[in-house]
Amino acid sequence: MSSPDPTMPGEILEFYGDGKEAERLARGIGPLELARTQELLQRFLPPAPAVIYDVGGGPGVHAFWLARLGYTTHLVDITPLHIEQARQRATHAGSPQLASIEHGDARRLHFIEDTADAVILHGPLYHLTEPADRRAALAEARRVLRPGGILLAFAIGHLASTIVGLLRGAVFDDEYLRMASQEIETGQHRRPPGWPQLLTTAYFHRPEQLRAEIEDAGLACHDVLAVQGPAWMALDFEASWQDATRRAALLQIARLTEHEPALSPHMVAVASKPR
Repeated sequence: MSSPDPTMPGEILEFYGDGKEAERLARGIGPLELARTQELLQRFLPPAPAVIYDVGGGPGVHAFWLARLGYTTHLVDITPLHIEQARQRATHAGSPQLASIEHGDARRLHFIEDTADAVILHGPLYHLTEPADRRAALAEARRVLRPGGILLAFAIGHLASTIVGLLRGAVFDDEYLRMASQEIETGQHRRPPGWPQLLTTAYFHRPEQLRAEIEDAGLACHDVLAVQGPAWMALDFEASWQDATRRAALLQIARLTEHEPALSPHMVAVASKPR
């Protein structure tokens, strides 16, 4: 396998090096993202035991779930700790087994062409901040997909920080406001020094731009959908999520607004490789 490109910013690898990604979807608004991502995967992926390449899949939260559903799942991630965590998880009693767990780069996959029934891109499109790098990742996804294969490409929306900042009053901080303004104007997200808890270096897409990048890569983009929608904005979200009735209402809102991706922290492009 090719080694990861040394041009990947070190701050991205450092950000994920503390291991917190393994638990991210279990806290805050993470459970909504997890539930909706699983809904969307089940809706658009071909039936098991289809071959799935989960590229940028972190420590394997989705990959292991897909393996349990019977998919032939291969996990690729650029962060060494994520690969170590996934391999450790695979040793646990009763753990579903992945077809492979590999350290790799979305821009240079080791898989043979026309071998995947579906490719999932989670981190690559938002942590590859240069257009040429995103093009390379999408070209690789197209290469390894079988004709008719499905691409689910996740991205972060250009208003994500702005909406969070409005809800929490952070936009009244000069550093934060400059960051949010740059995201709206250029898509480039850079964490200010005074906000170490925020996401590291990333690129935030507009929905129409995500569609255009997919189509420019020679893939047919069928839709761009919100993952969380505006449901994550609910007051006292964590307490509401613990209540079954309120949780059902939040999921209903997320489903009803999935065609409004600009209101959602995450969106997903649903595409396919032409036959």
